Amino acid sequence: MITIGQLAGYVGVSIKTIRVYHDKGLLPEPDRDASGYRRYGADHVIDLVKIRTLAQAGIPLARIRELRSATDEEFQQALHGIDEELTARIRDLRATQVRLRRLAAGQPAPVPAEVAAHLEHLAVWGFTPRWVDLQRDLWILVFATQPDHAVALFRDQSESLADPGLRQLFLDYDHAHDLDARDPRIDELAHRIVEATRERYGPDDLPELDTPSEIPALIQANVNALSPAWQRLDTLIRAQLGT
Repeated sequence: MITIGQLAGYVGVSIKTIRVYHDKGLLPEPDRDASGYRRYGADHVIDLVKIRTLAQAGIPLARIRELRSATDEEFQQALHGIDEELTARIRDLRATQVRLRRLAAGQPAPVPAEVAAHLEHLAVWGFTPRWVDLQRDLWILVFATQPDHAVALFRDQSESLADPGLRQLFLDYDHAHDLDARDPRIDELAHRIVEATRERYGPDDLPELDTPSEIPALIQANVNALSPAWQRLDTLIRAQLGT
């Protein structure tokens, strides 16, 4: 027979933890000896190891108490479910670890292969490094927050840039960054973008610039904050499209 301190030391928990398990009804309290001390046996050690293992797996104490009174079949089924949950958590933690290591190495978050190839084309087509970096950050945000719509949104832009005329509009948008917001070329560019948008989508099927999600607005706000000229372009385009 061993004392509570020895039990705590063998299993690797604190005396306070054992007392909590007693209070919660997880670990039966042993009888006291003639000196008034609790004395624990091998069964207590085994029970405490089981409780500690379940607790370390993140199982709430109330659930552990239920498992302690479960049948062998129920207990095995519960352990199988807990094992599956742990496997999923480990997989997510490993993915998070990979992302953290990439960030620590100064690498941006990954994007799908077709997006990475598209970003390389932007530089070849004459877009500024600022625009390429901006697009990378924006697509990372879109794929992270709107995975169900990201592919369709990306392919729509990719198809637009495959058209030389539409690509020139994007290039002009990029290079308008340094223009004065009152420059008449801003008005002319906004008009060209609106006309191209109507021609591409038709007057009754224009892309929605405002959606229930806050992400598109966040993205556009980020773009507008980089340049007063870009902000005015966005205002003019929205006004002319009636959005």
